[in-house]
Amino acid sequence: MIAPLSLIQSVVYGMMERGFGRIVNITSTSVKAPVPMLELSTGARAGLTGAVASIARTASGNNVTINALLPGTFDTDRIKNLFEMFAQVENRPFEEIKAARANSIPAKRLGTPEEFGAACAFLCSQHGGYITGQNILMDGGVFPGVM
Repeated sequence: MIAPLSLIQSVVYGMMERGFGRIVNITSTSVKAPVPMLELSTGARAGLTGAVASIARTASGNNVTINALLPGTFDTDRIKNLFEMFAQVENRPFEEIKAARANSIPAKRLGTPEEFGAACAFLCSQHGGYITGQNILMDGGVFPGVM
């Protein structure tokens, strides 16, 4: 929480002076749906989210937006390594572990890095200028709430 806030504070005022800036925090779905046994991580991310919401509203009048992307399960090397570990521990094939996780997601698949990058690029573009202080879930529909 401290490092991202320090980084934001070190750049946001210059962005405000120039009249343009985009900041996208990449946190986690745990901000909206806490994950058991990740209390410290969830607490820090939730704290960052709250602090950034205030900064975002202060900066928005100067064409500076600050948002967060909250990723679920994406097809990355990190998740591949995690699935490989589960496969070894559970003595099941990697593809079975991956398919089971994908099947648990309403979209029936993992997210792609390209989808994540496109969402981030949109928030950073001129087209994302009216979106600020938001936490955008990218989880294939896993989060069961409406807000």
